[in-house]
Amino acid sequence: MGYSPRKRARSITARISTWPEGGDGAKLQGFAGYKAGMTHAFVVDYRPRSTTAGQEVQVPVTVLEVPPMKVCGVRFYQDTAYGRKAVGEVWSKNLDKELARRLPIPKSYDEKAGWAAVEKLEYDDIRALLYTQPTLVSGLPKKRPELMEIRVGGAKLQDRLGYAKSILGKTVTIKDFTKEGEMIDVSSITKGKGWQGTTKRWGTKLLMHKNSKHRRLVGTLGTKRPNYVRPTVPQGGQIGFHQRTELNKRVLKIGDNGAEVTPKGGFLHYGEVKNSYMLLHGSVPGPTKRIVRLREPVRATGVKLTEPPELTFVSIESKQGV
Repeated sequence: MGYSPRKRARSITARISTWPEGGDGAKLQGFAGYKAGMTHAFVVDYRPRSTTAGQEVQVPVTVLEVPPMKVCGVRFYQDTAYGRKAVGEVWSKNLDKELARRLPIPKSYDEKAGWAAVEKLEYDDIRALLYTQPTLVSGLPKKRPELMEIRVGGAKLQDRLGYAKSILGKTVTIKDFTKEGEMIDVSSITKGKGWQGTTKRWGTKLLMHKNSKHRRLVGTLGTKRPNYVRPTVPQGGQIGFHQRTELNKRVLKIGDNGAEVTPKGGFLHYGEVKNSYMLLHGSVPGPTKRIVRLREPVRATGVKLTEPPELTFVSIESKQGV
């Protein structure tokens, strides 16, 4: 029941409510990209206590296309007795017309007056408002950008304020968020499977072959009292299209030339990677073309690397069975 209720996610863009504290220097604590597909690579095992330490091992990798994002605003929060409340925000005066597909854009905005109002505020946290540029991605049919809030982390509040001022209205890249060898958390919306029965949805045991009429049902819906079906009873319903977060994914490589990882014939249902990309060790929730949100790890584990992982080979063979 840890993932109940199993209903559809409210938005195709994952929501992040927890951000790590601390850190050296002010920086963005998150980013976003699009899932292109998977392949395999050979990497020199960097785990010192592994039985294959120092040897080449084959690992599954996920390819994310991460085009630059733009900062359109800065929002300020104050901790109150009723939770964290937004007390003010500043928007950039230069916004792309594509952002108008997501929300109304004013014709004129006084950015200096916005910063002057911020000086009178009392705030405890700073978040940056960033939006994606899906028009740069050839594998996506959409034009409307995704708008999201990303925390500006760092040790001192004044340093974070100065960093937020410096990036407002500008473009940021994946290298402003993380680097090769670091661990990150990944949030996305899983592949939707629609309405499914009890056995597939909850993994219940099949009834015996002598059961009347059906086998893929639960034995009973509950007792006579209370005279209603409890929510803990497994039943059919929606499966998939849920938000899921996977912790501590290793960034194996970050590159600018998508041809280095694009397989022959392109990724299935996606095409070619033409922007910056990153390789993550393991799988990522969701189908291809799905927006994937990245975050600094909230429960960091694993080996801390002083140098980037050594990749000796990345497979670019066709994924179409030819």
